[in-house]
Amino acid sequence: MSSKTQGLRRRGAALETAILDAGWDQLLDGGYERFTIESVAERSSSARSVLYRRWPSRLDLLKAVIHHRGEIDSIPTPDTGTLRGDVLATLTEFNERRSRIIGLVAARLGAFYDEAGGSPREIRAWFVPDGPSVMDTVLERAVARGEIAAMPPPRIVVLPVDLLRHELFMTMAAAKPETIVEIVDDVFLPLATQFGAT
Repeated sequence: MSSKTQGLRRRGAALETAILDAGWDQLLDGGYERFTIESVAERSSSARSVLYRRWPSRLDLLKAVIHHRGEIDSIPTPDTGTLRGDVLATLTEFNERRSRIIGLVAARLGAFYDEAGGSPREIRAWFVPDGPSVMDTVLERAVARGEIAAMPPPRIVVLPVDLLRHELFMTMAAAKPETIVEIVDDVFLPLATQFGAT
């Protein structure tokens, strides 16, 4: 039995996962220019009609592929017992996971930004799973433990990850451990601990 025949016999979640995984591989290998429903169908050994029924356009398929990858590659929420430990653990995990793909994905989506008028903010919104972020949870626990008096404003909540993401984009390499410590100790914690303090 050929792989194509096996692919056509897949159903439901297994079929969708195979297609979305193939879509991610196609995006990384060929960029947005070669990311088409036809190329993903061929790569996943699926009929084009199967993809068109689920995702009527290339943009619909791209959104689904990126969202699926975001769910697979979500950062686990640490529980070290301290705010500092949790933020360091979060940034370290982010650094290890995202440094491998952030530059590649940015380069591969260049044509999408030009052709569809998309933006990195839009891609991030598709990639990040729904619900509270890791940093939201980490800070809510810190408030409950009494480490900080109140939840900081949203811009401070996202600041550590934003600074690390900027570092990865600018260097196209994993950040050094001391850079992560600087982000946490010199920038984030002084800001986070001042809100609600008397």
